[in-house]
Amino acid sequence: MIQQTRPLRVTRRSETFLSDDKRVIPRYLDFGHGPRIRGIFRRLLKVPERQVPGMLDEVLRDFAGRHRDVHQAFGSSFEQAAKHVRALPKLSENRRLLIGAYFTLEYSIESAALFNPSIVSHPDQSKLEERDHRFLMSLRATGEGHVSSIVFRRGVIHDGGRMSFDVPPRYACTAKPAPDPTFQKNRFLRKLREMGESDAAVMAVFDRLSDTFTRSQMRGVLERIGKEMEDPAAFAAVAREMDWIARANYTLQYPPDCLPSETVIFPATEFEQNGMEDLRLVQFTDDDGSTMYYGTYTAFDGRTIHPMLLETPDFNTFHVSTLTGRYAKNKGLALFPRKVDGQYLMVARWDGESLYLLRSSNLYIWNVSQKLHTPREPWELVQVGNCGSPLETEDGWILLTHGVGAVREYSIGAMLLDLHDPSKVIGRMRTPLMSPTPEEREGYVPNVVYTCGSMIHAGQLIIPYAMSDSRTGFATVAVKALTEHLRQCGK
Repeated sequence: MIQQTRPLRVTRRSETFLSDDKRVIPRYLDFGHGPRIRGIFRRLLKVPERQVPGMLDEVLRDFAGRHRDVHQAFGSSFEQAAKHVRALPKLSENRRLLIGAYFTLEYSIESAALFNPSIVSHPDQSKLEERDHRFLMSLRATGEGHVSSIVFRRGVIHDGGRMSFDVPPRYACTAKPAPDPTFQKNRFLRKLREMGESDAAVMAVFDRLSDTFTRSQMRGVLERIGKEMEDPAAFAAVAREMDWIARANYTLQYPPDCLPSETVIFPATEFEQNGMEDLRLVQFTDDDGSTMYYGTYTAFDGRTIHPMLLETPDFNTFHVSTLTGRYAKNKGLALFPRKVDGQYLMVARWDGESLYLLRSSNLYIWNVSQKLHTPREPWELVQVGNCGSPLETEDGWILLTHGVGAVREYSIGAMLLDLHDPSKVIGRMRTPLMSPTPEEREGYVPNVVYTCGSMIHAGQLIIPYAMSDSRTGFATVAVKALTEHLRQCGK
């Protein structure tokens, strides 16, 4: 092993993010049992109409100031609960809102932890000093029941490296997928073909659908064709795949005045009901110079993990898509910020232990894999993975990694990949770039330092990192010193 000629200096900064249990979102209080829901309705319907305004006013006094639009939240909860009740009489708006309040709960999105950050350049760089740079950081917020959602924070890197952060807004802003979304036939069919479904049964369904169709229309066609098939069981498998695509791929539209730092992306489907984990955010530049923000994350339903892709041009509209292919599995996929030789590239750990380079001409399907690195050093002998998207420099791609060692200690390392052929490793760290200090060991999950994405500014690699899944800090290292160190270390 080639020895380094001078120490590599990593500076841990004083800025720290802590979770804020005052940030709450309203959610439907689902009792999951029709008779109980109907019983609550009966009791509330017996309340005399003259008492309803006073009861509602009392609820609003306590809760209206805690939410962006508590009336909308109560109305939405009423609509969901009312699906379980037949022949409801015509109700006053006040009674509808009052009933909705009884079927609403507050969820503190960060009450357990706020961690695993990823950082990108903010789309708005206006109204800054000459050498300042605005950034946007995503974080994994965890609340009751260890359910993870995605939140954002905004800040500025000032000349000299000082960082400042916007005060988190008082309110959190959520959105839900359309209840009966519309699909384009050609795009839906392409997604099916990515999954290997393109037989006569599939085409029989699409022959009966218009170029634009809704999920309910598709389900109606599936039901009718299922009754006509000679082999209903075989068709049922195709129908399940089609219904899965319709439910797992969705769009979230936030209000125009909802700031990114207010945005909360909360699990919206049953496939992610137990959490949306570890978003790896990247600002992607296409061949024509246009940019899009992508984020790979893991959806968890309590049993199975699903690799997903989040995409947004503006942090107001988000499209969520399934990732498919032989190697789109396990956790920790990270997309390169541009194509290389006309192909999308991804770093993955599809076998649960080693790092691989994936290539594809299709952003959503991944079938080509090449091994990059296997666990070798003491600090990574359990497994290795990436710590976010690779960062481009004139010396090569910097890929931050994580390794798991004894007592499940997570450390951060680094590799340098060839700029033109990232499958070639120029150098890798033999010892960690960062390991937990005594002060960083204690927390929700002890002995962990971890990041989901860094950025380069003014010659410095800026690493936001989680400390034992409880709080987030920042570290910096000179880019040139890091690449020289990696070259000296070699493969």
